Amino acid sequence: MDNRALQARADELLGELDRLRGGMKTLQQQLQSITATAKSDDGFITAVVGPRGQLIRLDIDARVYRRPDSRQLASSIMKTIQAATQDAMQQVTEACKPYMPEADIQAHLSFDLEGMTHKLDSELGLLDVEKEKR
Repeated sequence: MDNRALQARADELLGELDRLRGGMKTLQQQLQSITATAKSDDGFITAVVGPRGQLIRLDIDARVYRRPDSRQLASSIMKTIQAATQDAMQQVTEACKPYMPEADIQAHLSFDLEGMTHKLDSELGLLDVEKEKR
């Protein structure tokens, strides 16, 4: 690459960095405001979670006590919270897509540290250096 091409690429990257920085505050506010709600199949349980899947509210309809079954109730609560959490994670993914590839978002959300590290090493060319050492 000649100097002009390198300068053009540097300018392009700086522009992209400025765009990303400019949107971070908006993204942060958007992420912090995400909530997701799910209802159990029978409609007796309602769960509301935040952007990290943390339980914000759990509503249990009194009709659930007409047929007391603690295992069924616990299972229904767990499934409902998991459904709400899955919805929240999808909202987080959609909000982040303009700023990073979906694969990176999913790696972060699933705490795939090995995958994130491998990608970073690959981008920095460290994997090529490791291969050369072998």
